[in-house]
Amino acid sequence: MPAFGGALSIEVIQQSLDHVRTLCTNDAWPRGELNLPRPFVTEKAYPEDEAVLTTIVDAEGAGAVTNRLVYEKRLGARNQIEIAVPLGARADALGDWSGGIGDVAVGVKRAFFHSLPHGSIFSLTGEVVFPTGDEGDGLGKGTAVVEPFATFGQLLPADTFLHMQGGFELPTDTDKAEQEAFWRVTVGKSFTQGAFGRTWSPMLEVLGARELAADESAQWDLLPQVQVTLNRRQHIMANVGVRIPVTDSGHRNTQVLVYLLWDWFDGGFFDGW
Repeated sequence: MPAFGGALSIEVIQQSLDHVRTLCTNDAWPRGELNLPRPFVTEKAYPEDEAVLTTIVDAEGAGAVTNRLVYEKRLGARNQIEIAVPLGARADALGDWSGGIGDVAVGVKRAFFHSLPHGSIFSLTGEVVFPTGDEGDGLGKGTAVVEPFATFGQLLPADTFLHMQGGFELPTDTDKAEQEAFWRVTVGKSFTQGAFGRTWSPMLEVLGARELAADESAQWDLLPQVQVTLNRRQHIMANVGVRIPVTDSGHRNTQVLVYLLWDWFDGGFFDGW
């Protein structure tokens, strides 16, 4: 059978897709174009079905490694549940290592606004972090923490994009952990090799946080990173980045981060390579 890959231009394919989409009158579902590349720290506004395994390694100090597995499942058109389980290991001043499970988090997200013509999506999320980690080994805070936050995504010209997130960490026991406000912004741009090739998305996260106590100052980090799709179906992705403390760098370590992302709704892990 002769190949017909070049029979239709990209413009004609797009026109065909636009026509098919007019057959669905339910506009509750956010469009897939608003599913922007995922940063390391800044939460996305788009609800989705995926699993992400992130490894964080301290590049300085005695040594620390954290593996964090996140499972996300979409519920209906606009909702998502999320479960995050961290496993960490730390070395003390003598070089002895200890490890175990960290504080497990459970969250619920809802997209309240989305518009492809405006290129925007806005969500609210409520998350509870349970004190499952050993506080003595530095694997947990020793108290439950409630985290409400808002997220916003924006498509920009020339395949660039923006993520924004702001919220609070509200511990149930303020003797063990301070209340904190945080804000995060990510800017990035995607480059695709050919019409249906591998996509590279360099991003820069600007991360800020401040404890809500008198005389506390804000802490700032920069996190440059590059996400890349690994398979032809583009539902398996990897990301590599470095988190660099800008303030209080004498007490906070530079970290190397890597994640592997599986958008499991689009197929099995070994499909589409």
